[in-house]
Amino acid sequence: MMEEEMFEELKRFVEREYYDELLKVVERGKKALIIDFQDLDRFNPELGDKLLDDPETVLEALRKVLKEIEPDYDIVPRVTNLPETRFLMVKDIRSKHIGKLVYLDGVVRLASDVRPVAAIIVYQCPSCGYMIEVRQTGKLIKKPSRCPNCGRTGRFDVADKRMVDTQRIVLEEIPELLEGGEQPKRISVFLQGDLVDPTIVRKTAPGSKVRVVGIVKEVPIYLRGGSKSTHFDLIVEANNVEFLEKEYEELEIDEEDVKKIRELAEIGKKNPRKLIRMFVDSIAPTIWGYEKIKEAIVYQMFSGVKKKRPDKTVVRGDIHILLVGDPGVAKSQILKYVAATAPKARYVSGKGATGAGLTATVVKDEFLRGWALEAGALVLSSGGICCIDEIDKMNKDDRVAMHEALEQQTISISKANIQATLRAETSVLAAANPKLGRFNPYSTIAEQIDLPPTLINRFDLIFTIRDLPARETDEKIASYVLETTMFPEKRKPVIDVELMRKYIAYAKKHCKPMLTQQAMKEIKEFYVNLRNKRGMEEEGIRPIPISPRQLEAIIRLSEASARLLLRDKVKVDDAKRAISLVRYYLRQVGLDPE
Repeated sequence: MMEEEMFEELKRFVEREYYDELLKVVERGKKALIIDFQDLDRFNPELGDKLLDDPETVLEALRKVLKEIEPDYDIVPRVTNLPETRFLMVKDIRSKHIGKLVYLDGVVRLASDVRPVAAIIVYQCPSCGYMIEVRQTGKLIKKPSRCPNCGRTGRFDVADKRMVDTQRIVLEEIPELLEGGEQPKRISVFLQGDLVDPTIVRKTAPGSKVRVVGIVKEVPIYLRGGSKSTHFDLIVEANNVEFLEKEYEELEIDEEDVKKIRELAEIGKKNPRKLIRMFVDSIAPTIWGYEKIKEAIVYQMFSGVKKKRPDKTVVRGDIHILLVGDPGVAKSQILKYVAATAPKARYVSGKGATGAGLTATVVKDEFLRGWALEAGALVLSSGGICCIDEIDKMNKDDRVAMHEALEQQTISISKANIQATLRAETSVLAAANPKLGRFNPYSTIAEQIDLPPTLINRFDLIFTIRDLPARETDEKIASYVLETTMFPEKRKPVIDVELMRKYIAYAKKHCKPMLTQQAMKEIKEFYVNLRNKRGMEEEGIRPIPISPRQLEAIIRLSEASARLLLRDKVKVDDAKRAISLVRYYLRQVGLDPE
């Protein structure tokens, strides 16, 4: 298709299909016209193919068409609804995709400051006065080598610059779209013009889930001397950014999956305890025992219901669990299993985790030479579980950074002229060793957990795991480990991992259970009795303080139990299961709930 023919065809398309929409864009003072690819493809399939394979030419022609129709405005064409064949994972981008129009889904890992960049520099020839436009790409300024009018070579004067606001974001693959244990890949995405307006920048903050429609481009890698390397980086120049729903679970659940989910739920209707046991037996099946801990982790995966009160305060639904145990009791294996199984889960080790790596940090942006906000594990696993191993090995300053994340579920940062509040609606499953390496039977548990009381109090459940010699238990563990080594196929989860992930996603999306009066009465009675128990230590100090936080923990666990059974109401048996777990944890930390 010739350029003039393409221009006329695009003009006919806009005037016939998008003229009214263009008038609305102008009236509202907007800067972009959103064009549905399917509309263009239906109007002229040849133009649709041309847009996918040579997007820069077609988009530039579209821009000229819009300028001709509305000469007083600079309206940018932005494309949406590309065919599924144009969806790419970051790991699948290759050199054959350079110059093509594609779309990617991901989580914003890093967002730089917005900076002006020269898009076009206009040079004037000193001899004949001819104006030479040079489009700028890459980090170094491009200059003309000769005047196309008079043929002069040498130095040319800068007559004008056309600046465009630019921001770099780093897009990371969505964990749910990856195979188990696969590390998410990242790619730099450049946003320009109206895509960096303040209203949009707020939505592309680190931790946000977005869909980017853009052109894959190669950028040269510069060596220290400023010369170009033979190697190139791949980036995406965004044409459009769409914001994926905040509460949307990315797992694709088809009719066959829903049928299997309903079959499991039917088991729960007839025998709730049996279905819960099936889920418990599917958590780390190669590890013997720990039924109560595994049950708690199952509830953590389902989580309670987030509530917004009339006074604008928010009560979290996420459940936080702390495992404190002697070395070699499989704490790390449990965490790693959950990280590989639960939807949107991440595993980090306290030894290597800093406050920045867990929460957020400000880093230098090597592309735009400004500052960039980078999200940590708690932000990136928002909506899922963050497994923090050896939390006791973290620096004291880094632990402080977690306080806000655990209770308020936000992370505030104020560094290097960047002030931001990021969402961190994350359940935390943490593991720690006792202060002296192993438990001392002559000291209270609270004295042996090397974490500040304010942080300990933010965990809904704390489980202690002791490595005590006991012949009968040791024989069972040894038999189980040896049998697992010889016949690993025997240790398959009762519920397939993929089905379990989809069941959890389905339950979280469709079930928001409410407390019944009977369940409320059960919880209230237990809590009041617990608060007024005499079983305190000297001077009225308990090993673990009992506060309204424990009450909220019981409510969350009850809701999670109801959600697992796909109920819309929290019944008495849900409340009893939650109370049973809290009783178990309180006994472990040295407080008799009876």
